[in-house]
Amino acid sequence: MKWKTTSLEKKWIFYDVGNSAFTLLVSTIMPIYFNYLASSAYVSGVNYLAFWGYATSAATIITALLGPVLGTVSDFRGWKKRLFLISLLTGACGCIVLGFLSSWIWFLLIFILAKAAYSLSLIFYDSMLTDVTTEERMDEVSSRGYAWGYIGSCIPFLASLALALFYETLGLTMKTAMGIAFLLIAIWWICFSVPLLKSYRQIHCIEEHHHAISSGLCRLGHVFGELKRNRKVLFFLIAFFFYIDGVYTIIDMATAYGTALGLDTTGLLLALLVTQIVAFPAALLFGRLSGKYKNAVLIRICIGAYFLIALYGITLKEQYQFWILAVCVGIFQGAIQSLSRSYFARIIPAERSGEYFGIYDICGKGASFLGTTLVSAMSQLTGNMNLGVGSLAIMFLIGFFFFLKTEKIS
Repeated sequence: MKWKTTSLEKKWIFYDVGNSAFTLLVSTIMPIYFNYLASSAYVSGVNYLAFWGYATSAATIITALLGPVLGTVSDFRGWKKRLFLISLLTGACGCIVLGFLSSWIWFLLIFILAKAAYSLSLIFYDSMLTDVTTEERMDEVSSRGYAWGYIGSCIPFLASLALALFYETLGLTMKTAMGIAFLLIAIWWICFSVPLLKSYRQIHCIEEHHHAISSGLCRLGHVFGELKRNRKVLFFLIAFFFYIDGVYTIIDMATAYGTALGLDTTGLLLALLVTQIVAFPAALLFGRLSGKYKNAVLIRICIGAYFLIALYGITLKEQYQFWILAVCVGIFQGAIQSLSRSYFARIIPAERSGEYFGIYDICGKGASFLGTTLVSAMSQLTGNMNLGVGSLAIMFLIGFFFFLKTEKIS
């Protein structure tokens, strides 16, 4: 059945267009620039990959510590938009600062701050889904958000890519080119956030308490107690933690992985651009399929596909193999993200969406702690980066197992 998105739904989708530019920057140009800074300081390829992975893990730990508390506080009337704005501006300003740093250590520290703030903004953004649309439209709206995010982020990415590849032709230094690129991404991110900030109203909420933080902490403790009784939500969160952790590890470390293998930088960036382009129609297609098939069936298909993708990563040595990997990831990336988001939104109380999404997003956009640490540690211990990537397959197996247990609970 065809339907048009409402004005508020479109403005919610716009934020996906804005923040996806930062996501693409983190997974493509940013690790290449970090490699430039690290190699200038004589950091080896294996250690470069490991340090990048550890930094990503550190950002996730910060999100894990702050996310549930701030997500719970955001459920109080008037707090969700406020916290969303603070995290958005912190992430965007951090992105700008990264373009003016020449020390690889300081680059990693500011990167951790910017990525943690970005991840926290998504807790509030994802929880807004229950306010901007109805339950029967969630799959489609969530899918459109990811789809337009993928294709929209290509615009500032192409401009940034031109700066990264042709800075000498343009008469610029690498540092100046990166400063312009990071500034462009931050401006894009902020501009596409403005419509949502102007129009969003928190419908499902809890009346504000005089001591929101302390009250939020108490309520958070109650949520973890409820999870013991609500086994459907608990098992889904466990499943989601493992399979989405693997997904985001692949996204976060794809360029760093290919660069460390010595693959052509231009080819890597173009391959990841193809991922974004493929993800656009694929996410829309899965959104439509959710109207014909159960959401859970489609999620199981996506987890199985990622299991095979992880195994394929063990054999990756040539440029064409990376292109194949990029296309396969593009087909299932947006689908598994959007369907998981709408699935979770259905099984939680709408008025406590921030509270629950604070826990959800520990395992979501900011969660690649276990995966990146696993890849980094395996790479250093064995000296073989392919084995580190291949080890992610076990995470998809565990995720699939717990998702099956989720579906058995009514």
